[in-house]
Amino acid sequence: MGFVRNALKRRVKNESETIDLNNPLLLQWLGIDPDTPKDQLSEVTYFACLKTLSESLGKLPLKMYQKTERGVVKSDREELYNVLKLRPNPYMTSTIFWSTLEMNRNHHGNAYVWCRYKGVELQDLWILPSQHVTIVIDDRGILGEKNAVWYRYNDPYDGKTYVFRNDEVLHFKTSATFDGIVGLSVRDILKHTLTGALESQKFMNNLYKTGLTGKAVLEYTGDLDQKARDRLVKGFEQFANGSQNAGKIIPVPLGMKLVPLDIKLTDSQFFELKKYTALQIAAAFGIKPNQINDYTKSSYASAEAQNLAFYVDTLLYILKQYEEEITYKILSNELIGQGYYFKFNINVILRADLKTQMDSLATGVQNAILEPNEARDFLDLPANDYGGNLMANGNYIPLKYLGANYDITEGGEGDE
Repeated sequence: MGFVRNALKRRVKNESETIDLNNPLLLQWLGIDPDTPKDQLSEVTYFACLKTLSESLGKLPLKMYQKTERGVVKSDREELYNVLKLRPNPYMTSTIFWSTLEMNRNHHGNAYVWCRYKGVELQDLWILPSQHVTIVIDDRGILGEKNAVWYRYNDPYDGKTYVFRNDEVLHFKTSATFDGIVGLSVRDILKHTLTGALESQKFMNNLYKTGLTGKAVLEYTGDLDQKARDRLVKGFEQFANGSQNAGKIIPVPLGMKLVPLDIKLTDSQFFELKKYTALQIAAAFGIKPNQINDYTKSSYASAEAQNLAFYVDTLLYILKQYEEEITYKILSNELIGQGYYFKFNINVILRADLKTQMDSLATGVQNAILEPNEARDFLDLPANDYGGNLMANGNYIPLKYLGANYDITEGGEGDE
């Protein structure tokens, strides 16, 4: 497509150019809106929640499996799987790719990926900046099938418009949607909460700048004209503001008295309100309090239980959506019919401590649930020539053979 080719040309042309991390072009290449108010991302709880979810998705390996008559096996379709597993496009690793998608999904409410094909072969995947994508429903069938969904992308670089079919775009949305097509962004839902949190942070910053001292009242006897009053107040403010003057003595002219306002954060319950706001923001993302460093009511017995709760309550819905969309859009109907599907490996976050892992694997091997080589693979160890068989205790027998040694008769007595 033209917009990818144009983007590549611009990047090659400016190959020797040093790009600052704050350059809007860099953010656009990563699929992030450069016009996003930086104040929103500077709210620490909001940023921490975005970071937690995006990194959680980025650390999970995406696997491709096939359901067969012998059970679930790893896929042998390497040519397709490698695009999603190793490098979706020349500029992103799979870790960065999925993390960026999740960041856009939460911040904008929707994340879009254009799947570029060469014939029937998947070439690469490109993240479309969410703020430049419009969802169009062709309710009259003008473009083909009636009520079909199309995606219109306005390229901010060359001003051109590109239209993609529904099956060419991976679309991930938040759970907050009323039509099932467009997701609502978390920042829109938390608009007023975020505004209050930012204002409280600004208040705190101003107190630090003035040496943790609030405004004061200047008492004086007599009358001053407006010009003299403004000059007097300006002089006091210049001396009081700034950390370089914190703790210094403020000179007060004869006949005047500077009375500080006794503003205490405890009186206004500043920290309690700030903590409550942080919990509200985290709850909107589905983030547990302990994940934003609030351990006051933590009741988890171990890190494993904590990760399991995070997976069940937060990640499970997100991963299921990703897996369903990727399987449906990336795989053909023929491959889906053959049992192929994609799934994230959650064992990365649910792994227990080493002792518990070894005990669990040993139990699985001893009870013919795992082959020794499968247990070794879980520990990233090489396979063994003799580890490809299931093993079990020889004393185990099927229930139907219980009592066979006693030849129990119908009357209840056996032969001696």
